Amino acid sequence: QVRLVESGGGLVQAGDSLRLSCAASGLTFSSYTMGWFRQPPGKYREFVAGISWRAGSTIYADSVKGRFTISRENAKNTVFLQMNSLKPEDTAVYYCAADRGGRLGSSGGEYDYWGQGTQVTVSS
Repeated sequence: QVRLVESGGGLVQAGDSLRLSCAASGLTFSSYTMGWFRQPPGKYREFVAGISWRAGSTIYADSVKGRFTISRENAKNTVFLQMNSLKPEDTAVYYCAADRGGRLGSSGGEYDYWGQGTQVTVSS
């Protein structure tokens, strides 16, 4: 059974940093493209960042480019999202997702497995 468990969310002030983690089990982690998505209150889920299975390629939403960094540690079956210079508009539930197809994409439909999410709240 595939499990993705996010952690590291919390309440911070604008300008602060947070590091989210996603621990994966039940899959050959190193073969999966991994992504982070978020769902702001009252809005649809949106793509944040993705990383290829070898960590050779990354993609980001324009809204987080230059502030967020996605990385992975295949030996620990974990993907990270380092979030710097947080803004109130970054407030959302953040979800980790895994894509066995291998193509690095930004569409939620490409991802096969999802975590339950972790709340990030940024106060002004």
